[in-house]
Amino acid sequence: MTENGDATPLVRVENVNKNFGALHVLRDINLTVSRGEVVVVIGPSGGGKSTLCRAINRLETIDSGTITFDGQPLAAEGKALARLRSDVGMVFQSFNLFAHKTILENVTLGPIRVRGHSREKAEKRGMELLERVGIATQADKYPAQLSGGQQQRTAIARALAMDPKMILFDEPTSALDPEMVQEVLDVMIGLAREGMTMVVVTHEMGFARRAAHRVVFMSEGQIVEENTPDEFFTNARTDRAKDFLSKILTH
Repeated sequence: MTENGDATPLVRVENVNKNFGALHVLRDINLTVSRGEVVVVIGPSGGGKSTLCRAINRLETIDSGTITFDGQPLAAEGKALARLRSDVGMVFQSFNLFAHKTILENVTLGPIRVRGHSREKAEKRGMELLERVGIATQADKYPAQLSGGQQQRTAIARALAMDPKMILFDEPTSALDPEMVQEVLDVMIGLAREGMTMVVVTHEMGFARRAAHRVVFMSEGQIVEENTPDEFFTNARTDRAKDFLSKILTH
């Protein structure tokens, strides 16, 4: 499922390196993501997964290599970078909602400010999206009045409100209580089925099995292995992947 009928990948990462001081966190990374593809990035903590995710929309700069999005090299700054960020949704581990704005205001802020939509249009669409993620009844509440799962579903609705070409998810469930994880994953599985292009950094192997077209296994700053979920989970090729799976799949 690497090519969905469109020859140009939506994202192309080529020979990307990134250092934090003496730490080489991304080592010669090569990755493509096709339109409509769900790529799940897994691996041990500190392996570079979140850094790669954040580099795709330039929340992290890279030291060498190239990243292109929709045929264009990533812009360094200015309007072109703002345009890129409006086309690439991002859902963080820590929700990143505005505490002093209602749930609906959080969702409509981007479309009004960045896309120039009228308040009426943005609110109508915002309510549709809150309905879609199952929290329309919470529209007038503030983030602190919601559960973590509801806050993260708000963050997903906020990303969708910009009509992005893809969404990056950086460990979207790792800050949640266990009983709230599934409600967020269910929304993400729905998006995957509707054809949203997604790169998901996660520890949720069940989600990887159900929703991914491709699993990318990272360790020590490198992509060690990538394959379909079925092949990866039943027939990992590298010792590092086998070792990782033996540790997490026994729990």
